[in-house]
Amino acid sequence: MFIIKNRLVAVVSDPVAQLKELLAKNCKIQKLQPAVFASDAEVNVVFVTLVCPDGATYVVKAYKEEARAVREFIRTNT
Repeated sequence: MFIIKNRLVAVVSDPVAQLKELLAKNCKIQKLQPAVFASDAEVNVVFVTLVCPDGATYVVKAYKEEARAVREFIRTNT
């Protein structure tokens, strides 16, 4: 974990698990880059910014195959 511009950035080996954990803590997705409904053809990286009830901000990063898994999780579970 590290902080960039007052944001706590967590890097984990399984971004889908991290996302599930944060959503279970009632955190809300604030921003998703690129948008979920954009084409998957060229998506190699996904950034999901979440804000939790305690005011903490988290950024979950996913690359390549994990990026596709994160986008699919968001499409089907949120």
